[in-house]
Amino acid sequence: MAIAIETKSLGKSFGGIKAVDQFSLVVNEGEMFGLVGPDGSGKTTTIRMLCGILAPSSGSASILGKDIIKQPDLIKKEIGYLSQRFSLYGDLSVDENIEFFAEINKVYDFKKQREELLEFTRLKPFRDRLAEKLSGGMKQKLALACTLIHTPKIIFLDEPTTGVDPVSRRDFWKILQSLLRQGITIVMSTPYLDEAERCTRVGLMNKGRIMRVDTPENLKKEMEKEVVEIVCDRVREAFRLLSSHHAVREIQAFGDRLNVLVDDANKSLPSLESVLRSNGIVLASSRVISPSLENVFISLLTSNATVEVAG
Repeated sequence: MAIAIETKSLGKSFGGIKAVDQFSLVVNEGEMFGLVGPDGSGKTTTIRMLCGILAPSSGSASILGKDIIKQPDLIKKEIGYLSQRFSLYGDLSVDENIEFFAEINKVYDFKKQREELLEFTRLKPFRDRLAEKLSGGMKQKLALACTLIHTPKIIFLDEPTTGVDPVSRRDFWKILQSLLRQGITIVMSTPYLDEAERCTRVGLMNKGRIMRVDTPENLKKEMEKEVVEIVCDRVREAFRLLSSHHAVREIQAFGDRLNVLVDDANKSLPSLESVLRSNGIVLASSRVISPSLENVFISLLTSNATVEVAG
């Protein structure tokens, strides 16, 4: 399989702060690769370096075999970049925005491609509408159409569905899956772990470093602990009580529910329920669930924090 992107010890510092540190990665052609991490983990900085917007402080990277420092102009013809704040022109129509971005990318015979993109993104009925009059989801579809007008081989998407309603998110993902079937390589950052589960592989980032890279399924299989989901009232008190339980290896809170990580769920669950009930906490439900990517990520963050404190 051909390599689309390769980085070796890529780094970026702002003053004394390392935004990206020793970032080494290989992304294959035709892959959908997800960069996952909290705000400030280095996702956007990494993508901006790969797109040639920021110069690395250290290390190297290549896109389709071309060096990002020595051959930036050649790379720009091969990639598309949809940033967190993609700049559509509100006083231009859908059609006019696509035409404008075609001209920026020196694509002058763009009309056939524009028709295909409007059909593809289901924006054809809205082609004469001003961009400022579009919904958030439609703006993202238009931004994607503008990103694709020069037929890039790789597209970089920086948190493309943040702030978009659930229905538009689902539509956007259908479009991405179609692009993937066309052989386009997709690299995206996302704070949503459920979205990351749809990627071919993911890189879990924290504090500028890659903690782990693998398929979502393999990462979940690495979880040696079993997960018990408990839905109850007084979640904070339940969290405190179970944190000191001898069977509990780790505990994670998600709104009105707790994910309790234990060695043997079937053995531990009756005891966990007993502790909560004896303290007057009402259980709505309790069950053993399969680990999610969110469980894996939080567990990695917790173990890394423990190592840092111990060190």
